[in-house]
Amino acid sequence: MLVQVNTDNHVTGDDELADRVAADVQRTLKRFSTQITRVEVHINDENGDKAGATDKRCLLEARVKGLDPVAVSHHAPSVSEAVKGATEKLVRSLDRTLARLRHPKGRDPFETEALP
Repeated sequence: MLVQVNTDNHVTGDDELADRVAADVQRTLKRFSTQITRVEVHINDENGDKAGATDKRCLLEARVKGLDPVAVSHHAPSVSEAVKGATEKLVRSLDRTLARLRHPKGRDPFETEALP
């Protein structure tokens, strides 16, 4: 799973931030690593230089194999809280999306069993 971190010009997007965010996202989404090919992280400060209660936004877009991308966003007072909130939302969204694709009895419908 590839994690790409993007920031706007109001957020300092150094290598340390990118590495920390990528590690957090990979750790949180580890159980989905076989279904997800890429996760794009977009971190923005929505009102620029002005202060605000929830002006940091993290948008996560997960590219799931064979499906449309799943996107969520979260607003928070800090970048780390925004990333944490967005990853929690993405986990819930992926759980719902992938649960709909599973067979109700837990069997793979394409798997053939040998007849006795």
